[in-house]
Amino acid sequence: MDATQIREHMKVVGSDGQHVGIVDGIEGDRIKLTKNDPAAGGQHRYVGLNDVEQIKDGKVCLNSHAQARSM
Repeated sequence: MDATQIREHMKVVGSDGQHVGIVDGIEGDRIKLTKNDPAAGGQHRYVGLNDVEQIKDGKVCLNSHAQARSM
């Protein structure tokens, strides 16, 4: 996975295709999600770059391991 493909305002989806958040930016080895997204609860959340399975159809798709940790 090439982190340079990840852009601000891209949708982030879980391995099940469900909405996780919107990319605010990249900080080190993490994707920072916007805090104004309804799924964020008013706080920035982070996803590790190692949790990204692929970039597909303009979306950041997480792997199943990321999904399991968030539950």
